[in-house]
Amino acid sequence: MSTDPKVMSFLEHLEELRKRLIKSIASILIFSIAIYFFSESIINYLAQPVGVTYFTSPTEAFAVRIKLSLILGLIVSIPVVLYQFWKFAVPGLTKREVTYIIPVVILSSLFFLGGAVFCYFLVLPLGIKFLLGYQTERLLPLIKIGDYITFIAWMVLAFGVVFQLPIITFFLGKLGIVSAKTLSAGRKYAFLGILILAAVLTPSPDVFSQLLLAVPLYFLYEVSIIVVRITTR
Repeated sequence: MSTDPKVMSFLEHLEELRKRLIKSIASILIFSIAIYFFSESIINYLAQPVGVTYFTSPTEAFAVRIKLSLILGLIVSIPVVLYQFWKFAVPGLTKREVTYIIPVVILSSLFFLGGAVFCYFLVLPLGIKFLLGYQTERLLPLIKIGDYITFIAWMVLAFGVVFQLPIITFFLGKLGIVSAKTLSAGRKYAFLGILILAAVLTPSPDVFSQLLLAVPLYFLYEVSIIVVRITTR
Protein backbone atom coordinates (compact mmCIF):
# COMPACT_ATOMS: atom_id res chain seq x y z
CA MET A 1 0.00 0.00 0.00
CA SER A 2 1.32 3.46 -0.90
CA THR A 3 2.44 5.74 1.90
CA ASP A 4 1.24 8.75 -0.10
CA PRO A 5 -2.30 9.49 1.14
CA LYS A 6 -3.19 10.92 -2.28
CA VAL A 7 -2.26 7.69 -4.08
CA MET A 8 -4.72 4.81 -3.85
CA SER A 9 -3.72 1.18 -4.28
CA PHE A 10 -5.58 -1.15 -6.64
CA LEU A 11 -7.53 -2.71 -3.75
CA GLU A 12 -8.42 0.72 -2.41
CA HIS A 13 -9.75 1.66 -5.87
CA LEU A 14 -11.88 -1.50 -5.90
CA GLU A 15 -13.22 -0.73 -2.43
CA GLU A 16 -14.02 2.84 -3.44
CA LEU A 17 -15.73 1.59 -6.61
CA ARG A 18 -17.76 -0.91 -4.56
CA LYS A 19 -18.95 1.86 -2.22
CA ARG A 20 -19.94 4.11 -5.13
CA LEU A 21 -21.80 1.28 -6.87
CA ILE A 22 -23.68 0.40 -3.67
CA LYS A 23 -24.71 4.04 -3.19
CA SER A 24 -25.80 4.29 -6.84
CA ILE A 25 -27.87 1.10 -6.67
CA ALA A 26 -29.35 2.18 -3.33
CA SER A 27 -30.43 5.52 -4.81
CA ILE A 28 -32.11 3.74 -7.74
CA LEU A 29 -33.97 1.40 -5.38
CA ILE A 30 -35.04 4.22 -3.04
CA PHE A 31 -36.40 6.33 -5.91
CA SER A 32 -38.06 3.25 -7.45
CA ILE A 33 -39.82 2.37 -4.18
CA ALA A 34 -41.00 5.97 -3.77
CA ILE A 35 -42.26 6.10 -7.36
CA TYR A 36 -44.09 2.78 -6.96
CA PHE A 37 -46.64 4.41 -4.65
CA PHE A 38 -47.54 6.80 -7.51
CA SER A 39 -47.23 4.22 -10.29
CA GLU A 40 -50.99 3.74 -10.73
CA SER A 41 -51.52 7.46 -11.35
CA ILE A 42 -48.51 7.55 -13.68
CA ILE A 43 -49.82 4.60 -15.70
CA ASN A 44 -53.25 6.23 -15.98
CA TYR A 45 -51.60 9.40 -17.26
CA LEU A 46 -49.38 7.54 -19.74
CA ALA A 47 -52.33 5.54 -21.05
CA GLN A 48 -54.44 8.61 -21.90
CA PRO A 49 -53.37 8.74 -25.59
CA VAL A 50 -54.69 5.21 -26.24
CA GLY A 51 -57.63 5.15 -23.83
CA VAL A 52 -58.27 1.78 -22.19
CA THR A 53 -55.45 -0.74 -21.93
CA TYR A 54 -55.63 -4.41 -20.97
CA PHE A 55 -53.59 -7.03 -19.18
CA THR A 56 -53.75 -10.68 -20.20
CA SER A 57 -52.17 -12.48 -17.26
CA PRO A 58 -52.75 -12.25 -13.48
CA THR A 59 -49.25 -10.90 -12.84
CA GLU A 60 -48.97 -8.44 -15.75
CA ALA A 61 -50.51 -5.39 -14.06
CA PHE A 62 -48.26 -5.80 -11.00
CA ALA A 63 -45.18 -6.49 -13.15
CA VAL A 64 -45.84 -3.35 -15.18
CA ARG A 65 -45.94 -1.21 -12.04
CA ILE A 66 -42.63 -2.72 -10.91
CA LYS A 67 -41.04 -2.20 -14.33
CA LEU A 68 -42.26 1.39 -14.59
CA SER A 69 -41.03 2.18 -11.07
CA LEU A 70 -37.56 0.78 -11.83
CA ILE A 71 -37.27 2.65 -15.12
CA LEU A 72 -38.36 5.97 -13.64
CA GLY A 73 -36.22 5.31 -10.57
CA LEU A 74 -33.20 4.87 -12.84
CA ILE A 75 -33.95 8.07 -14.75
CA VAL A 76 -34.56 10.16 -11.62
CA SER A 77 -31.41 8.84 -9.94
CA ILE A 78 -29.13 9.72 -12.88
CA PRO A 79 -27.79 12.87 -11.12
CA VAL A 80 -26.93 10.78 -8.04
CA VAL A 81 -25.25 8.09 -10.15
CA LEU A 82 -23.25 10.71 -12.06
CA TYR A 83 -22.22 12.31 -8.77
CA GLN A 84 -20.99 8.95 -7.44
CA PHE A 85 -19.05 8.38 -10.66
CA TRP A 86 -17.63 11.87 -10.33
CA LYS A 87 -16.48 11.26 -6.74
CA PHE A 88 -14.78 8.03 -7.85
CA ALA A 89 -13.04 9.53 -10.88
CA VAL A 90 -12.05 13.00 -9.68
CA PRO A 91 -8.97 11.98 -7.62
CA GLY A 92 -7.27 10.73 -10.79
CA LEU A 93 -8.09 13.76 -12.93
CA THR A 94 -6.04 16.86 -13.61
CA LYS A 95 -7.45 20.32 -12.97
CA ARG A 96 -7.88 20.84 -16.71
CA GLU A 97 -9.82 17.57 -17.05
CA VAL A 98 -12.01 18.55 -14.10
CA THR A 99 -12.89 21.86 -15.75
CA TYR A 100 -13.97 19.93 -18.86
CA ILE A 101 -15.94 17.20 -17.11
CA ILE A 102 -18.11 19.37 -14.85
CA PRO A 103 -19.88 21.21 -17.72
CA VAL A 104 -19.96 18.03 -19.81
CA VAL A 105 -21.75 16.08 -17.05
CA ILE A 106 -24.26 18.90 -16.64
CA LEU A 107 -24.82 19.17 -20.39
CA SER A 108 -25.08 15.39 -20.73
CA SER A 109 -27.83 15.29 -18.10
CA LEU A 110 -29.66 18.17 -19.77
CA PHE A 111 -29.35 16.54 -23.21
CA PHE A 112 -30.72 13.27 -21.84
CA LEU A 113 -33.64 15.07 -20.22
CA GLY A 114 -34.18 17.08 -23.42
CA GLY A 115 -34.26 13.89 -25.49
CA ALA A 116 -36.74 12.25 -23.13
CA VAL A 117 -39.02 15.31 -23.06
CA PHE A 118 -38.80 15.73 -26.86
CA CYS A 119 -39.78 12.09 -27.31
CA TYR A 120 -42.67 12.03 -24.85
CA PHE A 121 -44.32 15.34 -25.71
CA LEU A 122 -43.68 15.50 -29.46
CA VAL A 123 -42.61 12.22 -31.03
CA LEU A 124 -44.80 9.76 -29.12
CA PRO A 125 -48.11 11.64 -29.58
CA LEU A 126 -47.48 11.85 -33.33
CA GLY A 127 -46.34 8.24 -33.53
CA ILE A 128 -49.23 6.82 -31.52
CA LYS A 129 -51.77 8.89 -33.45
CA PHE A 130 -50.31 7.67 -36.75
CA LEU A 131 -50.17 4.01 -35.71
CA LEU A 132 -53.69 3.99 -34.24
CA GLY A 133 -54.95 5.65 -37.42
CA TYR A 134 -54.91 2.23 -39.09
CA GLN A 135 -57.84 0.98 -37.03
CA THR A 136 -61.16 0.42 -38.81
CA GLU A 137 -64.64 -0.70 -37.82
CA ARG A 138 -63.47 -4.30 -38.10
CA LEU A 139 -59.88 -3.76 -36.96
CA LEU A 140 -59.72 -2.40 -33.43
CA PRO A 141 -56.64 -2.09 -31.19
CA LEU A 142 -56.37 -4.32 -28.13
CA ILE A 143 -53.37 -2.78 -26.40
CA LYS A 144 -51.69 -4.67 -23.57
CA ILE A 145 -50.50 -2.40 -20.79
CA GLY A 146 -47.18 -4.27 -20.58
CA ASP A 147 -46.42 -3.81 -24.28
CA TYR A 148 -47.52 -0.18 -24.20
CA ILE A 149 -45.37 0.81 -21.21
CA THR A 150 -42.39 -1.07 -22.67
CA PHE A 151 -42.84 0.78 -25.97
CA ILE A 152 -42.93 4.18 -24.26
CA ALA A 153 -40.00 3.38 -21.95
CA TRP A 154 -37.74 2.15 -24.75
CA MET A 155 -38.55 5.13 -26.95
CA VAL A 156 -37.90 7.65 -24.16
CA LEU A 157 -34.65 5.96 -23.13
CA ALA A 158 -33.53 5.65 -26.76
CA PHE A 159 -34.05 9.37 -27.36
CA GLY A 160 -32.26 10.22 -24.13
CA VAL A 161 -29.27 8.14 -25.23
CA VAL A 162 -29.05 9.35 -28.83
CA PHE A 163 -29.25 12.96 -27.69
CA GLN A 164 -25.77 12.35 -26.22
CA LEU A 165 -24.30 12.33 -29.74
CA PRO A 166 -23.09 15.98 -29.70
CA ILE A 167 -21.40 15.36 -26.33
CA ILE A 168 -19.65 12.23 -27.64
CA THR A 169 -18.45 13.93 -30.82
CA PHE A 170 -17.22 16.88 -28.74
CA PHE A 171 -14.93 14.53 -26.81
CA LEU A 172 -13.82 12.68 -29.94
CA GLY A 173 -13.05 15.99 -31.61
CA LYS A 174 -11.02 17.20 -28.62
CA LEU A 175 -9.05 13.94 -28.66
CA GLY A 176 -8.35 14.35 -32.36
CA ILE A 177 -10.12 11.10 -33.26
CA VAL A 178 -12.67 12.77 -35.55
CA SER A 179 -12.83 16.05 -37.42
CA ALA A 180 -15.63 18.06 -39.01
CA LYS A 181 -14.20 17.16 -42.43
CA THR A 182 -14.31 13.43 -41.63
CA LEU A 183 -17.86 13.62 -40.30
CA SER A 184 -19.01 15.62 -43.34
CA ALA A 185 -17.44 13.14 -45.76
CA GLY A 186 -19.09 10.22 -43.98
CA ARG A 187 -22.66 11.50 -44.14
CA LYS A 188 -24.00 8.69 -46.33
CA TYR A 189 -22.42 6.02 -44.13
CA ALA A 190 -23.67 7.80 -41.03
CA PHE A 191 -27.19 7.89 -42.46
CA LEU A 192 -27.10 4.13 -43.08
CA GLY A 193 -25.72 3.54 -39.58
CA ILE A 194 -28.44 5.75 -38.09
CA LEU A 195 -31.16 3.73 -39.83
CA ILE A 196 -29.66 0.50 -38.47
CA LEU A 197 -29.30 1.97 -34.97
CA ALA A 198 -32.89 3.22 -35.03
CA ALA A 199 -34.08 -0.25 -36.05
CA VAL A 200 -32.19 -1.76 -33.11
CA LEU A 201 -33.24 0.78 -30.48
CA THR A 202 -36.93 1.10 -31.28
CA PRO A 203 -39.08 -1.63 -29.70
CA SER A 204 -41.58 -1.67 -32.57
CA PRO A 205 -40.68 -3.25 -35.94
CA ASP A 206 -42.68 -0.71 -37.99
CA VAL A 207 -40.73 1.69 -40.19
CA PHE A 208 -42.56 4.78 -38.94
CA SER A 209 -41.39 4.30 -35.34
CA GLN A 210 -37.83 3.83 -36.59
CA LEU A 211 -38.02 7.02 -38.65
CA LEU A 212 -39.26 8.91 -35.57
CA LEU A 213 -35.87 8.15 -34.02
CA ALA A 214 -33.74 8.23 -37.18
CA VAL A 215 -34.73 11.75 -38.31
CA PRO A 216 -33.83 13.54 -35.03
CA LEU A 217 -30.68 11.42 -34.77
CA TYR A 218 -29.52 12.53 -38.21
CA PHE A 219 -30.26 16.13 -37.23
CA LEU A 220 -28.07 15.62 -34.15
CA TYR A 221 -25.36 14.25 -36.44
CA GLU A 222 -25.41 17.51 -38.39
CA VAL A 223 -25.31 19.44 -35.09
CA SER A 224 -22.31 17.33 -34.07
CA ILE A 225 -20.44 18.39 -37.20
CA ILE A 226 -20.98 22.03 -36.26
CA VAL A 227 -19.90 21.35 -32.65
CA VAL A 228 -16.67 19.66 -33.76
CA ARG A 229 -15.96 22.40 -36.30
CA ILE A 230 -16.31 25.11 -33.63
CA THR A 231 -14.44 23.33 -30.82
CA THR A 232 -11.46 22.24 -32.94
CA ARG A 233 -10.65 25.59 -34.49
